[in-house]
Amino acid sequence: MNAVLAGLDLVLRWDVMLTILVASAFGLVVGAIPGLTATMAIALLVPITFFMDPIPAVGAMISCSAMAIFAGDIPATLMRMPGTPASAAYSDECYAMTRKGEAEVALGANVLFSALGGLFGTAILIVSAPLLAEIALGFSSFEYFWLALMGLACAIFIGSGSPVKGLVSLFLGLFVSQIGIDNPAGVPRFTFGNSNLLGGVDFIPAMIGLFAMSEVIRTMAAGAPDWSVRQTSLGNPLKGWGHLIVKYWPQQIRGNITGTAIGILPGAGADIAAWVSYAMSRKFSKTPEKFGTGHVEGIIESTSANNAALAGAWVPALVFGIPGDSITAIVIGVLYLKGLNPGPTLFLNNPESIYAVFIIFIIANLAMIPLGLAALKAGTALLRFPRRILIPLILLFCIVGAYAVNNSAYGVVLMLVFGVLGFLMEEHDIPIAPCVLGIVLGKMLEESFVTSMIKADGNLLAFFERPIAGGLGVLTLLIFCLPIWGALKRRRASVA
Repeated sequence: MNAVLAGLDLVLRWDVMLTILVASAFGLVVGAIPGLTATMAIALLVPITFFMDPIPAVGAMISCSAMAIFAGDIPATLMRMPGTPASAAYSDECYAMTRKGEAEVALGANVLFSALGGLFGTAILIVSAPLLAEIALGFSSFEYFWLALMGLACAIFIGSGSPVKGLVSLFLGLFVSQIGIDNPAGVPRFTFGNSNLLGGVDFIPAMIGLFAMSEVIRTMAAGAPDWSVRQTSLGNPLKGWGHLIVKYWPQQIRGNITGTAIGILPGAGADIAAWVSYAMSRKFSKTPEKFGTGHVEGIIESTSANNAALAGAWVPALVFGIPGDSITAIVIGVLYLKGLNPGPTLFLNNPESIYAVFIIFIIANLAMIPLGLAALKAGTALLRFPRRILIPLILLFCIVGAYAVNNSAYGVVLMLVFGVLGFLMEEHDIPIAPCVLGIVLGKMLEESFVTSMIKADGNLLAFFERPIAGGLGVLTLLIFCLPIWGALKRRRASVA
């Protein structure tokens, strides 16, 4: 109880609350502009967190990402242009409701069930994270090796439509993680005689490049076209909330559970949760023929799922230091910079900080309703903001953020290199998420493998001798083998 009170004391301060409010507004703005994802909002926010204390910095990350995921529903509903990938699964459904004159119902459902989904995911985070942390205290290098490998496997086969392209992205990330002298052998690798690379590739400039700079390059390559905003008359978004809750509570609960479970899987994220939940909603619906014509049922389940997934992704991030999605991958880097090293010891050494994180999640999701309703009114005007003005501002943020990491132009060069890399990857439909996880987990994978091999004197069977390690090992191998087995079955069926 003392830790809870200490956590409240850390959060309920004017500077922290003001930070949450400003970051929420920033997340709403970025999320509501098509192409500027929630991950990009977090990447742009990172430079500002350098000048904050740990709790305000984490509060800014949480509130910004929660609002950005919701705000992506606004252009999806009004223009059929999802603001973030997490809104893409049901954008057609939302836009169909707008064409029917029911935009206020769709947007109202988005606000309400986004907040409820986020609160559900937060409840699971509060309950499961401390329990998992107690179990994780007994983990050795064997368990951490399988966890890291499982995260990479999920990134390839869950977070990517093409396993081959996912592997290409993953190997790029693993290659980047091996650069420098920070390895078990202490030998410079892939530095090519450049002293700047001896310390490895700084994570923050790489993330800003992959997510923010790549979007700047893409927009510039397209000539920075402005959006053609369709005028729409919004009624009362609060209309029918009680009816929606009573009629569609099973869909809401199912979306919450699905979203949280998928969010906990490393590499999946809110966009995968939304697609899976929308498919499940259509499959189990009593009126599947209404889907695609402007039916609120699928919207409720999907928007509940993607916001629940956001909190679920923090479970592996806080307990094991393994990002649940690209957003928490960036957050983990910020936590390390602030001295809040993710892992089970964080729950022992800084319990008040953990409870502060939980409280901020609750505040952010409760604030989503009034702030979200206000954002709906400003949505149409916001979408008319010219790209030719927006892009230079984003570019300025990118340069300042990359430079501020080490006060060196080297960070800016890294950002530009990874910006070009991210642009080329997305132009060829190569997902970025596996690359990010490769960069984050590459060192953990190598160090835990080398440490385990030294402990086991080179015996590979030792990776399966401990009960938890053996279970994780079997599960990880199944994740790798099942898609291969499915592909072989399909090939045999086509030949026959």
